[in-house]
Amino acid sequence: MVELKKLLKSSLRAFNEMLRRRTPEARTEGARKAHPAMVPIRSLGARHRKRIEEHLLSLEPQDRYLRFGYAANDEQISRYVEQMNFERDEIFGIYNRKLELIAMAHLAFLASASYESWGEFGVSVLSKARGRGYGARLFDRAVIHARNHGVSLLLIHALSENSAMLKIARKAGATIERDGSESEALLRLPPATMDSFMTEMMEEQLALNDYRIKVQLKRFWNFLTGVQEIRQGVRDARKKTGM
Repeated sequence: MVELKKLLKSSLRAFNEMLRRRTPEARTEGARKAHPAMVPIRSLGARHRKRIEEHLLSLEPQDRYLRFGYAANDEQISRYVEQMNFERDEIFGIYNRKLELIAMAHLAFLASASYESWGEFGVSVLSKARGRGYGARLFDRAVIHARNHGVSLLLIHALSENSAMLKIARKAGATIERDGSESEALLRLPPATMDSFMTEMMEEQLALNDYRIKVQLKRFWNFLTGVQEIRQGVRDARKKTGM
């Protein structure tokens, strides 16, 4: 319990520092989106490949269709996860208190023949976690990371019927071109600033501490559940023996 308090204090300090360093314009924008801004988003690495696969396999058929642009089956999803390049790309995730990956974004860095650096964004959110702004929050997180790594153009390739994704892109100022059943959104990113570097660093620290707290809480509740099961077993045994 002492460890939990330390982690919580560390998270709050990191978050307060992030708010203090942000520009007045950014703080105003954050005030308008207070709830989404508080969502801890963690970078995922190769060791999280299994959880990423579980998340994508948990998507409903329509969500798979919108995410991949086709009705991806389990084998195709597993192959997609297996081929993820964690050395090149960046994967972001949102966990719930049960440590279930409920939302995920894939920021792929693309090779370009021009002098400009490109990135492609894709996102998925479990149906039970929709309506909380997670897709938009993951997009904001990806934009910050892309800027800090020299990406000047962000590409979003989506089905034209994926109104939620296109709405996020349009709200960010992306130029959207529709070609029948498919649409392409292109967002030009501003260069990195000290504020963007500090924001990403603080958000990553907040997410890391949040995850540690959730791990500790899960262990604590698992312990309590085990104790309750033992006590129930003792009571049941006493009833059987007439004690």
